[in-house]
Amino acid sequence: MTPIARRGLMLVLSSPSGAGKTSISRALLAREGNLSMSVSVTTRAKRPGEVAGRDYHFIDPESFGLMVNRGELLEHAKVFGNYYGTPRAAVEASLAAGRDVLFDIDWQGTQQLRHAARSDLVAIFILPPSTRELEKRLKARAQDSAKVVAERMAKASDEMSHWPEYDYVLVNDDLEASVASVVAILAAERLRRERRIGLDDFVKGLREGQ
Repeated sequence: MTPIARRGLMLVLSSPSGAGKTSISRALLAREGNLSMSVSVTTRAKRPGEVAGRDYHFIDPESFGLMVNRGELLEHAKVFGNYYGTPRAAVEASLAAGRDVLFDIDWQGTQQLRHAARSDLVAIFILPPSTRELEKRLKARAQDSAKVVAERMAKASDEMSHWPEYDYVLVNDDLEASVASVVAILAAERLRRERRIGLDDFVKGLREGQ
């Protein structure tokens, strides 16, 4: 059976640092063949283990400013003193080809995506099971100094206040269960009538006896 043509969607996962969005994203990408990660541009320094072009496109502030002025970013934000943004062209090409794009961005970026392309957006906010568990996860990953961990914890309350702006909200107390929930959301959203742009022709064919 020929698949019904579908427009791709933008799947956003947001959470305070340490709540689990990166772990969920990795598991999701391993399971879903028609899903790719949006690679953001950023002015921050590369962390140990990160690969330019795979994790981020690392650029200088001047280049970032030029991209903003040219309208080349779907969204952009300043987070912990560094700038992040989503290149427009690659995302729009994927959506038009029926491929889904995964975003690991904060509430500021999600608001901008909603303004730019609400019909393509599926936004999920991930909450930690407790503040104590959030702090424990931040310390366990050993990526940041004690000062940065404290800054992230201080900012977490403000970030979590934006949960009502999202389509779905998950409490990540079990990684596998959270991944399964996101997979279910993705499956349902792919079946939305307005995204299945080939339905008109398919139903017309059915009515004509094909």
